[in-house]
Formats: sequence, C-alpha cells, structure tokens
Amino acid sequence: MLALWGILAVFGFGLFAALAPAAAAPARELAAEILYRVLVGDIALQRGEAGLAARAFYEAARDAEDPALARRATEVALFARQRPLALESAKLWATLDPSADRARQLVATLSQAGTGTDLKRELERVLAEAAANGKSLGDAFVQLNQALATQSDKVAVFKLVVDLAKPYPEIAEAHYAVAMAGYNTGLADLEILAQAVRAADRALELKPGWERGALLKADILTKSSRADAIRFLNAFLAGVPESKAATGALAQLYVEQKRYGEARALFQRLYEDDPSDRDIAFAIAALSMQMKDYAAAEPLLQELKRSGYGDPGVAAFYLAQIAEETKRYDEAIERYREVTQGERAWTAKLRIAAVLAKKDSIDAARGYLDTLQAEGRDQQTERVQAEAQLLRDAGDFAGAYALLERALQADPNSSDLLYDIAMIAEKLDRLDEVEQRLAHLIELKPDNAQALNALGYTLVDRTERTAEGLRLIEKALTLAPEDPFILDSMGWAQFRLGNLGDSEKFLRRALADHPDPEIAAHLGEVLWAKGERDSAQELWQSQLRSNPDNPVLLETVRRLAR
Repeated sequence: MLALWGILAVFGFGLFAALAPAAAAPARELAAEILYRVLVGDIALQRGEAGLAARAFYEAARDAEDPALARRATEVALFARQRPLALESAKLWATLDPSADRARQLVATLSQAGTGTDLKRELERVLAEAAANGKSLGDAFVQLNQALATQSDKVAVFKLVVDLAKPYPEIAEAHYAVAMAGYNTGLADLEILAQAVRAADRALELKPGWERGALLKADILTKSSRADAIRFLNAFLAGVPESKAATGALAQLYVEQKRYGEARALFQRLYEDDPSDRDIAFAIAALSMQMKDYAAAEPLLQELKRSGYGDPGVAAFYLAQIAEETKRYDEAIERYREVTQGERAWTAKLRIAAVLAKKDSIDAARGYLDTLQAEGRDQQTERVQAEAQLLRDAGDFAGAYALLERALQADPNSSDLLYDIAMIAEKLDRLDEVEQRLAHLIELKPDNAQALNALGYTLVDRTERTAEGLRLIEKALTLAPEDPFILDSMGWAQFRLGNLGDSEKFLRRALADHPDPEIAAHLGEVLWAKGERDSAQELWQSQLRSNPDNPVLLETVRRLAR
C-alpha cells in the first residue's frame, strides 16, 4: 500500500517552506537554553540533518510555548519524514494556537496515517479543498508527483495520478501530472508511454507555449526517439523563440548526438539577445573547444576569466588547454600555473608535465613531476599515472610497466594502477598478466564496468575464448548500457562470432556516440566482411584525415585494403 504521511511534507508546506529561515523569536525574550536549541536546529538544517533539527525546534517550541516554533518543528519533521515527531509537533502547534486550522488538519491526518488510511481519498480531499477554496489547483497538480516521489511502485503511482486527474479534464496541470507520472515509470511499458505523450499533448493544447509542459514532452519523447524530441523542440521554439529552457534542452540533445555546430548556433542566438549572460558565453566556448574552433573559444574564455566567472581557475584551465592544443607551449605552461585553486589545480600541475614533454623532453617532464608534492594517496596515484602516460606516449611500454609495478608494491589493491598496468601488459603481449590483473581488479570491484569490458575485449580480440569474453562484456553493458567503448566491444564480439548484422548495429551506435578511430576501424572491417567495401573505404578515409597516425586504424586499412 502507498504510504500517506510522507507526502505531507510537500502538500502541507513544501520543501522550501521546511528549509526557510527560522521564525522570528516570540515577543518575550527567549531564555538562553531555548535560543541555543533554535541555533542547533538552524545549524543542523544547514548540514542536512533534518531529523536533529526537527527535534531541536520541537523542544524549543515546547519550552518557549511558541506556536511559530511549533509550526517550524512540524514543517521540518514532515520534511525529515519523522511522522511521530511531526504529530507531536502538530499537536503542540494546535494547542498553542487554537485558530490554526492547518495544525488541526495535520493532527487528524497524521493520527490516521499508517493505520490503513486510503491515500487516494486523502489526495482527492486535498485537491478538492484547493479547488473549493480558490487556491491554485494547478500548483497542487504540479506538486503531486514530487509529493509521491518516495513511493517505490511507480506504475501504481501512475494509475493513482490518472484517477486523480479525471475530474479535472480542463486543467492543463492535471494532464501534466499524468505525463510526469508516466515519465517516472521509466516508460518501458509502451501503453504508458503512449498515455504520457497524449497527456503532455493535451496539457499543451490547454496551455499553449507552456515551457514546463514542453520540456516534459521532450523528455518523454527522448526516451524512445531523440529525433522526435528534436523535431518537437524545434517546432515549439518556432512559436516561443524566447524560451531559454527549451533552447537549452534542444542544445543538449544536439550535444548528445555530437552535433556541436547546431548546439552552438542555438546558444549563440541566446547570447546575441543577452550578451551579459556568462553561462551562455561559457557554453559557446565549451562547444567551440569540442569543435576545435579555438579562435572562437579563446576570446570568450578570456572575457570570462577577467570577470571571475565560475569555479576558481576554470577559465584559465581551458585557456591553457587551448594554448597546449595550438602548440603555444610556453603560454600553456604559464596559464596552467595560474590555476592555483579549485579542483583543477592539481590536474593543471600534471598537465604542465605533459606540455614539458612536448616542448622539451620526457626527462624534463619526469623531473618536474618529481618536484610535485602529492597530498594523499589519490594524488600520489595520479602522479604515477601521469608519468606512466608520458612513457606510453613515448613508446616506452617496458618503462611504464616497471613504474606501475613499483607503485603497486606500495598499493597492491589500487584499482587505477591495476587497470593501467593491465593495459600496458596487453601492449607487451603479456596476456596472462592482463587477465590476472583485471581479474584481481574485478574481485575487488565486481561492478567495475571498465575492468569487465577490458578483460572481455582482450579475451575476444586476443584469444579463442570469445564466448567467455562475451559474457564479461554483456555484464559490463548491463552496468553501463550507453558506454560507446563497451558497445564497441560488444560489436566486435558479435563480429568474431559471425553475427555481422548485430555487430554492425552495436558499432554504429558506438560510433554515433563517440567518433573514435578504433571504433571506425572495427565498423569498417564489418562492412568489408559484408561486401560493402566502398562504404568501408569511405569510413576509413574520413577517419584517417583527422587521425592519420592511429595504429589500429592504419593496421586495419593496410591488412584489408592493400
């Protein structure tokens, strides 16, 4: 049965009310002990300890005999989902303020909750009361799914919301609530999906141009077809071009499809309307960097840096990346050195080593890394990984292996080091060790999708144990169903098993999500095996233009297209 009392935090007062500043002190001066409890409550709320806050406010209200504090104690207890304390606080509130209708309603409701009270009947009463008292029925429906968010049976919630909405066919928010409840089920049921779409459509018919309704419909459509969601949002924006939220949602869909130019054009339009919006300027800069349009990104980031935008060092870090990518190495080092605060500060130091390797020598880079003072085990590991990557980039796989092996002696259960040394062992054709290291990592972290995928791919690609590798990849894909590299592994496993059609489907999904040259090499080989050699050649050549030195792509082309 769906629990009743937990929804009262939303319908009774709401999340924001529960977190509002404490009520003013009573007219008479609070005793020191009471003031102390109020302060304890406020501090507990700031720390996210709502249960402790509720108890402190209740004790303060009881001792001060203050109805304002009693109401606050009730609000916070409801938010903390502590029904017994909420009931006691509501009783105290009703006693201290006999005119408080809401306090009496809560006492009655909380006294019944958990003893078989019918949730549907109570919600019907709340909605009918809102309609009869001239309150915003629409707001009540918009809050409805938030109120029911803790209920585990989302399909039961959907059916409940459908029934609650039936008496209000002309209320757009009632249809919105149905659509939202359908969306919250995950939309695996095609009938619920169809109902959710119809409800969203009806909400927008009753309330044309409603941004919230449009965003919900786009989210619902995205579950089955990003293309449909994109078409819908484009149509919505044709009528409501000023909608920033819909523009942002459409841009996000474009980004997910790697259509960076179209996403940037949308943000550019918003930026022209409001050049003072720094968030939009940053979005344009970030998309420009994805497109490698550094000339467009750099001036925006320079202006953002001057204005102090964002987290400490964020603009300087991206400016350093641009300098590095454009081979202005001295400038890149100078910019990375500017990043002295925030979560990017340590990463910036490690990037300096990579730039020194490009600018001077690997010895200079390694010498610089030796000077860095790592704080804690995580930074120590990242420093070792950075040095190992320098050696890998230089083709010194044996040196990278020796470095990682020494680090593992000090930290034998480091998942990061185990993964990296396994990848180096594969380059050295030490397949037994690849399996040993990854098996150890999987033993430590059974749900590590990357380790499962790496071991599965190695077995598929480098041994005859294809079926065993496939099982590992299937588990990895269950854990990370949208990961393009795991999709690539699945496609390659299907190819090795002779399932060319399935292989192509997985590889095309992977390449669409991540245009990687190795994924392109695999897909091209599948197309070649299917006899679609012109398509394979075209794919390979397009990737070679941007990745002329990729070893997997070059080996595939030389082996098959010679």
